[in-house]
Amino acid sequence: MPTHHFTPTTYYTSMGTHPAALRVADGDTVITTTVDAFGLDANLNAAAPRGNPMTGPFYVEGAAPGDTLAVTLERIEPNRETGYTAHGLAANVLDPEYVRVMPWESGLAEWRVDLQRRVARLARETALGDLELPIAPMIGCFGVAASRDQAISTYTCAEHGGNMDYRGFREGVTAYFPVFAPGALFYIGDVHALQGDGEIAGTGIEISAEVQFTLRVLKGKAANWPRGENENYIFTVGNARPLDQALQHATTEMVRWLEQDYGLDPMSASYLMGLVVEYEVGNVYDPDYTMICKLPKRLLERYRKG
Repeated sequence: MPTHHFTPTTYYTSMGTHPAALRVADGDTVITTTVDAFGLDANLNAAAPRGNPMTGPFYVEGAAPGDTLAVTLERIEPNRETGYTAHGLAANVLDPEYVRVMPWESGLAEWRVDLQRRVARLARETALGDLELPIAPMIGCFGVAASRDQAISTYTCAEHGGNMDYRGFREGVTAYFPVFAPGALFYIGDVHALQGDGEIAGTGIEISAEVQFTLRVLKGKAANWPRGENENYIFTVGNARPLDQALQHATTEMVRWLEQDYGLDPMSASYLMGLVVEYEVGNVYDPDYTMICKLPKRLLERYRKG
């Protein structure tokens, strides 16, 4: 299948039916670049407005409402040696009385990212000393055009994907998005060199990157919420606030998936999920939170249809 090398010149801070940046065929691969959450490119130039500017959208021939778009993340490679994070934890993840105690500082903290050694170090003196952390690049915000001709801000997330900030969206993962618009209109951006669960500081190490992904159309396969799989797990994503509603969406989508692809009725799915399901927090910072519902593949292969 063809590989497209795409250089973006326009970025969007909403995900809707914007004009296609590039049209590709089902099964094509795209190599492109992203700017960071603040619009800074590989040279730290302001190439786009702040607020998770997206590269794209990519129009996938044959994709139509009612289909699913499969996106395999093949490479996520930071392309500069400077990243940025917020200075403190988000107020909404702390006890209210401790919010008044936490020292707050405006602006951003700089991190030095060694791309050869694959580590990041804070570029200021703290009690952490010379701590180095191994990087684990991930996609913070990606997905398709939203439903009902909406243009949803890249600050948040919904059924179409968006700013989910789940650290599990890494190289080797395939993400699945319900298609709401002709061509799906796929967007990608907001790479983090490293981020903990929940994005509890409101940022990861925000950085620009080169990314490579392959787009496939699953005709007639409907989904309600984003899904994904890696080597060991299948997982579903729920985006909402409060957090329990996000969990409800993710759990319900997993039951649907087990019915659809594994032939399990809801009661059988309940027996299995009640004993082996795993949950992760994608983000608890954005206007809508993200919860992940996971099941080990090793327990499911015997049931998979087709």
